[in-house]
Amino acid sequence: MAETNPTPLRDIMQYEPQIWAAADLLIAAGIKQSKFPDFMMPFFALVMLESRMRNVIAQLEKEGLSRETNLDEFIEAFRDEKCGYNEFIVKEGKTLSTICSNDKTFEQDFNTYRKGFDPELKMLLGIDRGTEEQKFLNMDGIVAELRAKKILLATVTKWAEIDLSGYDNSAITTLEEHIKRRWADISAETAGEQYTPDDIISLISEIVASKISVPKSQFVHVYDPTCGGGNLLFGVADRLKKNGYKYVATYGCDLSDSLYALSCIESKFRTHSKIQHGNTLTKVPFLGTEFNVVIANPPYGVSWKGYESDIKNDQTGQFQYYPSVSDGQLLFMQHILFQLADTGIAVEVHNGSTLFSGDAGGGESNIRKYIFDNDWVEAIIQMPSDEFFNTGIYTYLWIMNKNKAPERRGKVMLINGSNGWKLLKKSKGNKRREMLPEHRTAIVEALAKFEDCEIGKVYPKWHFYYNKQALTLTDVDEADQSVLSSVCKDDKPFKIEPAAAYLNSAAFTSLSDLKAEDAAEIFDALKFYDPMQDDLTIKDTAGNAYTFNADVNTFMKEDKNGKSCSLGCGKWLFKLAANRKTGKMSIQCAIVPAYINDYEIIDYSPNEDENEKIIDTFLQKYVYRPYVKKDNTVGVELNFNKEFYVPEEIPSVDAIMCELEALENDLKEFKL
Repeated sequence: MAETNPTPLRDIMQYEPQIWAAADLLIAAGIKQSKFPDFMMPFFALVMLESRMRNVIAQLEKEGLSRETNLDEFIEAFRDEKCGYNEFIVKEGKTLSTICSNDKTFEQDFNTYRKGFDPELKMLLGIDRGTEEQKFLNMDGIVAELRAKKILLATVTKWAEIDLSGYDNSAITTLEEHIKRRWADISAETAGEQYTPDDIISLISEIVASKISVPKSQFVHVYDPTCGGGNLLFGVADRLKKNGYKYVATYGCDLSDSLYALSCIESKFRTHSKIQHGNTLTKVPFLGTEFNVVIANPPYGVSWKGYESDIKNDQTGQFQYYPSVSDGQLLFMQHILFQLADTGIAVEVHNGSTLFSGDAGGGESNIRKYIFDNDWVEAIIQMPSDEFFNTGIYTYLWIMNKNKAPERRGKVMLINGSNGWKLLKKSKGNKRREMLPEHRTAIVEALAKFEDCEIGKVYPKWHFYYNKQALTLTDVDEADQSVLSSVCKDDKPFKIEPAAAYLNSAAFTSLSDLKAEDAAEIFDALKFYDPMQDDLTIKDTAGNAYTFNADVNTFMKEDKNGKSCSLGCGKWLFKLAANRKTGKMSIQCAIVPAYINDYEIIDYSPNEDENEKIIDTFLQKYVYRPYVKKDNTVGVELNFNKEFYVPEEIPSVDAIMCELEALENDLKEFKL
């Protein structure tokens, strides 16, 4: 469909405060600020629809068609544009402005205006729908509430003053992005959603344009699985068109009723655009379709527990592993790669948790390992903090490429763009910084060169792998001695024939030939013995005393002659036994080695033999206790702070002494 693009009489962004002036009426009517989006979205949709329809009408008239001479032909040509239809606007040429000019006929005309939309637009706007039918924007309900508060005419009049006709799709999308960002700031229902600002959309578009392998004369299929109101999706599409790509098809899906409605309405005024409603991860709206470009800014830290069973029963094969149920970002990452063509490029916005959350062997680490194993990560870019509207955290762009150039295979570039920003004159929510064209250019050029530079470093992908080597350690005392090497032969317990036990200097009765109740009481006391708090001594039948000294982590043996020696580190083992002949109970004692389950994080090599050598060399150098190697798990994580760490310069001793001397002189003058 052809678009008109006249030079606007004013910058479209000047309409932003005018739109928000309509909210003043809501304040006066006692409507809570958190409800403003519910009241403003339907009217913003009306203004967009009317302006786009008037643009189509102007284009048809420019092509020589006329409502006055051949109305039927004109209407047929308008319907052929497949942008929706409103009989009141197209056939009669009425607008919100003309409706509001006569307060006596306003109610009737506004009702006719709303009912003039085609059935699909009525569904999206929430007009003339039954009680059981879905209302995406609930226009009728909002109109009824505004009428009851006596501000319907005043509200519609305010919106009627906003004339967006004459502006192209890109300009209207830009204005829409700013309005919806304000809605996100005030609506508690958008927790976890991060609306993508213009400068980041521009950066994503420039990265895509620099990496895309589709010729400019062919179709580019762009997909956003979390499209929201469509700002990122359509923003990238518009910038690709300006960059020379003539045919850009857009596909999106979103779960939010109202944002889906807005993006679906927007799609009607764009060629080759499909928007679906629902949960992308469970619906898989475009199953079987592979995309040249996938872009996304999925919600951060949002639980997927509500549809956990659907995810785990998924039959498409899109999920190789499951992240923590508290954050579904890495589910979207797997979905994106599942839908990405073998020659495709994906750019995703994530917070830092996708870089390092989860331990080796856990869902998050396994997802990263799966992606790195397939060599799909080309680069990760750190964005400045305070870049997004409703969060001040650092965010990261993951550049995913299934068709890396040969010289880039097996490598990943980290780009530190966190210092490339300019402070805004006026903050927009949490957004206090923006990336200027020169900042974006530096990032795109670094990615294009793919070599170490001031803001970027290239690593072998294996640099981000690590071994998590499980160990069983034999605990030792301060002299590095264990009972395993002193009294426990062949790892067998050192058994003691107990005569009596003394706990905190209180003597028990003999530990043999006990009544069942006495044995149980003593056994319970020994079972809950705490070596850090309790002083326990066991005497054997030969008169030797054995005591564990928690201060030095060792067993001490003192024979009947008072001679003392250290046996090494270990722990008591008690066992309750019955004498079958006498029916009496006894408590058996032994000293056994003390084992600790632990692990070490060790560098990784993809060569199996070399990897084992790295592990063994590390353990021999750094683990001083006797150990037994257990399972090894390979994990993947990234740490920008580590890779781009700049040590703080510490002043010299001379400089510090001079500073102290100056302070002392200042204090002397102060006393005088």
